[in-house]
Amino acid sequence: MSLQISRSLRDRIVAEAAAVPRLEVCGLLLGRAGLVTGAPACRNVAADPTRAFEIDPAALIAAHRAARAGGPDIIGCWHSHPSGNARPSAADAAAALDPSWWWLIVAGGEVGAFRVVPSGPIHGRFAPVALAATP
Repeated sequence: MSLQISRSLRDRIVAEAAAVPRLEVCGLLLGRAGLVTGAPACRNVAADPTRAFEIDPAALIAAHRAARAGGPDIIGCWHSHPSGNARPSAADAAAALDPSWWWLIVAGGEVGAFRVVPSGPIHGRFAPVALAATP
């Protein structure tokens, strides 16, 4: 199982994370069936954005509306770990409610890709997947 994303989108996500190194930055993954076609950044509305992320509900609603109107589906999310590694944390596992979502986590210029699965090997919630960066 792998997630496909263009190099330019992957590099933009890494740049967004590097631009705000002290906060968790976040966004949505848009596309279809394991192919990311968009990755808009979203406002992090978490109570403490230095330690957690919560995607702005207004951005989620807008993305759902766009999908219903024929736009790309929401297939997951991305966020950064400013002082951690590119792997899901226990807090990420607690927040990972949708079993169809893909997650990208950025830390130190690295990007990790994961799928939410029941009884996953990472915190009982995530399975690592290959990230295929295409031209």
